[in-house]
Amino acid sequence: MSQIGKQIVDFKVQAFVNNGFKEVSKEDVLGKWSVFFFYPADFTFVCPTELEDLANKYSEFKAAGAEIYSVSCDTHFVHKAWYDASATIQKIKYPMLADPTGVLARGFDVMIESVGLSERGTFIVNPYGEIVAYEVVAGNIGRNADELLRRLQALQFVADHKDEVCPAKWHQGDKTLKPSIDLVGKL
Repeated sequence: MSQIGKQIVDFKVQAFVNNGFKEVSKEDVLGKWSVFFFYPADFTFVCPTELEDLANKYSEFKAAGAEIYSVSCDTHFVHKAWYDASATIQKIKYPMLADPTGVLARGFDVMIESVGLSERGTFIVNPYGEIVAYEVVAGNIGRNADELLRRLQALQFVADHKDEVCPAKWHQGDKTLKPSIDLVGKL
């Protein structure tokens, strides 16, 4: 069942951010573009490589007007301990959401019930709280922050230019398409 257009679940969770704890809720997400980046667990192997990749691109996501929220079913205390223990995780400036009850993992339909962990799922949410893009990959495959940023920028472009679409491999500044009867069969 598609998640596109689905309104995100109401939530209120703890986050570890800026070396402190903060509550984050659905109300904090509304009004801006957001990326929810689910990963199985702290103190693991593929996860820190992905989170570091996002940390290295964080300023570009912020410049695009988007916030990143990494999410695992660990507590905010575990996020803090991981931050203290890992130079890689210390690069993270975006909020690390704690989802020990699984409200977010279940709300985004990425909870692996048998083990109490989330799938490796990525969701782009528009300012209205609607999922506009998502992918879920196997737990042993890392994701790419460059592609995620490109996809976010394309979604933002088409949201602002409703009569245009972005072709494959589109990047900011590239040519777009204006769907019309004249294009049918010519691409």
